[in-house]
Amino acid sequence: MTMTKKSLIPKDDGLRLEKLRDYQILDTHSEDTFDNIALMALQVFGTSSAFITFVDENRVFLKSNLSPLNKNEIHRNDSICSRAIFHNEVTVYNDTHNEPELLESPYVSADGGIRFYAGAPLKSPEGFNMGTICVTDSVPRECTPEQLTILKTLSKIIIDKLENKMRYRKSLESQVNLMNIALHEIKNPLASIKLANEIITKNTATAERMTVNIKSAVDNIQKKLSEYLAHSELEEKDMALNIQDVDITAMFKRLVNNFELLAHRKKQKIELYIDDNLPSVEADREKILDVLHNLLSNAIKYSYHNTTIKVSAREAGNYLHIEVKDEGQGLNFNDLQKLFTKFAKLSSKPTGKETSTGIGLSITKSFVELHRGNIYAMSPGKEKGTTFIVSLPFKYSASGQQAAEAVPGNSYKQA
Repeated sequence: MTMTKKSLIPKDDGLRLEKLRDYQILDTHSEDTFDNIALMALQVFGTSSAFITFVDENRVFLKSNLSPLNKNEIHRNDSICSRAIFHNEVTVYNDTHNEPELLESPYVSADGGIRFYAGAPLKSPEGFNMGTICVTDSVPRECTPEQLTILKTLSKIIIDKLENKMRYRKSLESQVNLMNIALHEIKNPLASIKLANEIITKNTATAERMTVNIKSAVDNIQKKLSEYLAHSELEEKDMALNIQDVDITAMFKRLVNNFELLAHRKKQKIELYIDDNLPSVEADREKILDVLHNLLSNAIKYSYHNTTIKVSAREAGNYLHIEVKDEGQGLNFNDLQKLFTKFAKLSSKPTGKETSTGIGLSITKSFVELHRGNIYAMSPGKEKGTTFIVSLPFKYSASGQQAAEAVPGNSYKQA
């Protein structure tokens, strides 16, 4: 089937590009690790060129370029890799001149252009093909099943490298964020100390009362700093998951029972819908409990009195599909853009004078992603409620290679 240029964009390309941005690999300099992987592919196939590519919105970025081509990007429409990401198996063209649609590319039709191509997709744990590791030659060639198997293995190594780098980066970011949170939390006590000192200076009669205030503020600062220091020391341990079989049905029922009293105070009703015989999930029980706790707590916090909150869990292929739907204030497009960022200022406010730290959803997203899962929110708009959706693989794979089907997901979505 001839593939026109118009059809080179997958339907889920927006979600795929979001994941690509998360890797922060575009426009980075060459690295020995990736170049060595490309070199291995080149040596296995005995071709003249090898590449590691990432398909961006309008271009293909060449992270590794072992070829005479003096570029680090080419137009998306001109790249064979733009076609290869449509396939989950290795794409092979023994002779590109036998494929009329490929001759539209100047890199194929030119003298000495690409005649042979073999590219394995770089498949993320969510099922999105980020790009390829590919080999090319200026003459037609044949390849063996063993060579194609090695190319697929190299593609998995590349994705593992990207995932590990992303987790390490997020761990460092978490430490920086922790420091920022600590500074944010002690601002008010420090302001109280400064004010009390000024009052004592102007009126010594207030010294006894202001001293009590100062002592209270100092105690508060010491407590906060101790908490964050302990949290920082446990950060590395917290990033490691304690994987075990989790009875998700029992967890949901217990969670809903715990929140019923809180919901009753606002005359809210919690409805629970769970598939019969729902399989257990391989997960960190405490972190998944934190995820569900935060979502249900927020649903109660930001919903009006006398409304219903619907919580559901069902099997969707190899994934557990969780929804928490409220009848609250809803979210506008700007809210959805920054929903999972720390200290984000959203248009929705707690309806019962509850407090909010502004970091709950960012932590929730981190815990879900540690499980190779996805979380996003949908809202028809203001005053129309919000639905949070979480997808978690039933089987956790430490290497990030899931046998699961691709699950669409992103950090925000508006119906």
